[in-house]
Amino acid sequence: MEGSWTTAVDGYCERLDPGFWAEPVNAATNAAFLIAAAIMAWRLRGAHLPLANILTAILALIGIGSFLFHTFAERWAGLADTLPILLFILAYIYAATRDYLGARPFWAAAAVLGFFPYAAATVPLFALVPGLGSSAGYAPVPVLIAAYAVILRHRAPATARGLAIGAGLLVLSLTFRTLDEPLCAALPLGTHFLWHILNAVMLGWMIEVYRRHGRAPLAPAGQSS
Repeated sequence: MEGSWTTAVDGYCERLDPGFWAEPVNAATNAAFLIAAAIMAWRLRGAHLPLANILTAILALIGIGSFLFHTFAERWAGLADTLPILLFILAYIYAATRDYLGARPFWAAAAVLGFFPYAAATVPLFALVPGLGSSAGYAPVPVLIAAYAVILRHRAPATARGLAIGAGLLVLSLTFRTLDEPLCAALPLGTHFLWHILNAVMLGWMIEVYRRHGRAPLAPAGQSS
């Protein structure tokens, strides 16, 4: 459709007009992603964890893409917002399967591909939850993180605890994302900016969990710590 990529998008409480700075708080809080990326880039110095560095670069791209979406607010900017998030999820699945579970790269890649049918099967189920709205698209992710935490609870308990914390942070950030429109009348600023801040903390934390795991090799399978 001609011009479809420049169609305006108004999906957030703070936006009252199509102007570039119509969502100043939502736009500004994307700095949280850049700050989290900068912190993790510093913490990863000398760690020799290429995938962690890739995740950190994607984290910075998430902040840039989200800033574009909350300023230009057009369909192309929506893609710039969501695509880096998907890339982060897929890269982390690969890293977690290979390095947390000790799988061969082939099976780690298979796990990445498996995310698509998993999401296709679960997103419609979450969409049935009243009030969840567009956040249903993200809801399968904390479930997946929690599943990895359960699998690792004996073999790598510290990593499992870190993943459980990450899942909890994501649930909390998704809660604020979901409440943005329902609370709009009472809170004209909305709550979407809290999704940005908490999600930046959560993604930075997930990279930190990976960094710490890289410094603490897995215990032998079946051995509790």
